[in-house]
Amino acid sequence: MKVLAIALPLALITFNAEARDDDPKISLQQVAPGIYVHQGVHELPDRHNHGEIANIGFIAGQRCVAVIDTGGSPEQGRALKKAIESITTTPICYVINTHVHPDHIYGNIAFKQPGVSFVGHHKLAEAMAMRAPFYREKAERDLGFNLETEHFVPPDQLVRDTLVIDLGARTLVLKAHKTAHTDSDLSVYDATTKTLWLADLLFMGHLPVIDGSLNGWLETIDQLKTIDAKLAIPGHGPVSAEWPKALEPEERYLKTLQSEIRAFIKSGRTMEDAITNVGLSARDDWQLFDEFHKKNISTAFAELEWEDD
Repeated sequence: MKVLAIALPLALITFNAEARDDDPKISLQQVAPGIYVHQGVHELPDRHNHGEIANIGFIAGQRCVAVIDTGGSPEQGRALKKAIESITTTPICYVINTHVHPDHIYGNIAFKQPGVSFVGHHKLAEAMAMRAPFYREKAERDLGFNLETEHFVPPDQLVRDTLVIDLGARTLVLKAHKTAHTDSDLSVYDATTKTLWLADLLFMGHLPVIDGSLNGWLETIDQLKTIDAKLAIPGHGPVSAEWPKALEPEERYLKTLQSEIRAFIKSGRTMEDAITNVGLSARDDWQLFDEFHKKNISTAFAELEWEDD
């Protein structure tokens, strides 16, 4: 593997393969040997940031490279590809999409070429197809770029339980989870460095967003805590974190929602009442709280009010 920049862990580098002013650029941190991550910003996706708000990156083995999520725009995907080619001559063999959300999949098209396999949860292709019309409309309206059908690149390798990928002297264990953050969540474990790439199963700083199941997410957290990892990479927030301590704020927030909403339901109070009153003690703990908290309550309330039926 040809390394153009030898970086200590957490060293920040900006890569630009051809050094032209109009080339897309992306910053990456090497958080463990052979593991590079771009840290997104805690912002709502808009025309300024073009939806490029998530943590994305890659893991390099001796035989090939696995990309972990591709970014919130086709341009960010191209920037990531150029950065990888600037760091190593090892070919890209895999693109792993951790779930269906736009900030993780819109750069896929940059990697669609012979020899590259797209890997995802067994429910990811269906989720992409169902959401594509809405995502296309939203990208044009809110992000300032157009998407065509070919931008939604579905997985050709499906993970139903676990899948082991050999990158050459480095194995990745991919795990398909039950419905949690979404219905297509995938985690990636690098046995070589004991790094657990959780994507949006772990939020740090940015308020966790429920687009699946509150109960399922908490059950998944219980399972994740048993994994022997040293570092965790969240979908949003610091690019490496102490494990499993990194999970504690997210788990505490989700458990607060669960307990308070259950109490509201038991006492016969309405969803509207819950939206106004549940979980307010957590406001100062999270960025983008006001943007996502009410939606979390409505999603969780709709789930929990039926759990005893």
